[in-house]
Amino acid sequence: MDYVKLGSTGLEVSRLALGCMSYGEPARGTHPWTLDEESSRPFLKAALEAGITFFDTANMYSDGTSEEIVGRALAELARRDEVVIATKVFYPMSDRPNGRGLSRKAILAEIDNSLRRLGTDYVDLYQIHRWDYETPIEETMEALHDVVKAGKARYIGASSMHAWQFAQAQYTADLGGWTRFTSMQPHYNLLYREEEREMLPFCADQGVGVIPWSPMARGRLTRDWDAASPRQETDAVGQTLYLDSDRQIVEAVARVADARGVSRAQVALAWVARNPVVTAPIIGATKAHHLTDALAALDLRLTDDEVEQLESPYTPRAVAGHA
Repeated sequence: MDYVKLGSTGLEVSRLALGCMSYGEPARGTHPWTLDEESSRPFLKAALEAGITFFDTANMYSDGTSEEIVGRALAELARRDEVVIATKVFYPMSDRPNGRGLSRKAILAEIDNSLRRLGTDYVDLYQIHRWDYETPIEETMEALHDVVKAGKARYIGASSMHAWQFAQAQYTADLGGWTRFTSMQPHYNLLYREEEREMLPFCADQGVGVIPWSPMARGRLTRDWDAASPRQETDAVGQTLYLDSDRQIVEAVARVADARGVSRAQVALAWVARNPVVTAPIIGATKAHHLTDALAALDLRLTDDEVEQLESPYTPRAVAGHA
């Protein structure tokens, strides 16, 4: 496993991050396809053994049980100072007033709740899950700065939003003398490349680490277009992200993979990882081959001809994944 700096910081992270949305009690939250604690533990252990040190979760994953499962596993299987734990805040954690969003009240309450569930004194990376249109960005950035100064987070990051919003947040932090965002977690894969227009160039210019979510398009790039999965059938968000015309891209991935004698997952992930702006794609793992494919993808070098085959069927589309 290679290790790289997260953006312009001194923090070293593994070249892959393990996304932990798949780990959580199935009866909690809106993800019935998640693995419970007993089933999750082998994947967290295997990731550590493979050299993955970067683990990404969120307070809302399976109603907080993802943080609990990840926290207990890492406490038992790793030294705290050897892993990088990332979590997020924004989505509703209750139906009561102030139970969601990026107000000062919500942020200061939810960081404590996340630390309690994770069983740690601090998180390495505290991320806003989405943009909050109902809270002034000044309030959000100052509250996040206070979280860092209180020692509850080492760095802060953001996730899917418009590039102008991210620029506004960074500018606001500079004006207030507050902590800037260190990382951006965008939706980026062969089926969704709109981030190449403004967000990725902005991150490159500003020295911001890029840790894409769904680099394999929620598995759509790893199987035939008409094939289904339990997650695909129940994933309301995933059903809004891709177009019927994306079948051509999926077929191109299959052709390149067959010609190389490797899995489609390796090809799809290798394409994301080859972008010099990308720091560490966030991969999911619920089957043993998911990790082995992801690790092999880091060593797969695509030719210019293969890249042309993969990229040429893409058509511009509306922004997706920001809501």
